[in-house]
Amino acid sequence: MIVTSETGVTLVGGAPISAQMLGLCLERAPTLVAADSGAGRALALGHRAIATIGDLDSLDPDVRARLPSDSLHPIAEQDTTDFAKVLRSVEAPFLLGIGFTGALLDHTLAALSTLAAHKGAPCVLVSDHEVIIHAPRSLSLNLPLGTRVSLYPLWPVTGRSRGLEWPIEGLTLGPQNQLGTSNRVIARDVHLEFDAPGTLVFLPPEMLDAALAGLGISARSPGVGGL
Repeated sequence: MIVTSETGVTLVGGAPISAQMLGLCLERAPTLVAADSGAGRALALGHRAIATIGDLDSLDPDVRARLPSDSLHPIAEQDTTDFAKVLRSVEAPFLLGIGFTGALLDHTLAALSTLAAHKGAPCVLVSDHEVIIHAPRSLSLNLPLGTRVSLYPLWPVTGRSRGLEWPIEGLTLGPQNQLGTSNRVIARDVHLEFDAPGTLVFLPPEMLDAALAGLGISARSPGVGGL
């Protein structure tokens, strides 16, 4: 294990990120680890990762020169993404991943697949547009009325829902079947059950703390307000 932390860890990738969202992640998960060129994204916003992990083929030479050599952890194999390399190299109560979605579509799809395959500590992908979690078999969320909730199954799955305008019971959700995007909250206590793993849940970015709570994580620092 390259990084072990008693607090949540923020993972930063190479896609564009905002100072506001990175700051909000660090308030909840103060240890910062970069995946390859994510080190440059963090430095540009005034933050230095304690470790940079990946094949490092995208790490700018000027950024590399500004990082302590003992913070660089190259993993040369090309069978997995840098996101996957970081996930298997960090031990922490939970992980927030920022900078892994929103740029190249194929990279975003790879990140979503990696998130669904991840079997370690809970991980939430964060951007200015949404937060994404891989739903456990049973998930309860406390959400404001009218909140957008999108369910995207990576393979066929059935389940049940409570608190959503369009229930999923009786449907087979799947990438080539019925999708569950753009549903809406009609009761604050939302409960989802699935017969198998593989469903991603997309929420607005201001629902980060609600997503963490749904995964059993209390991560808000004293004095931290809503998003």
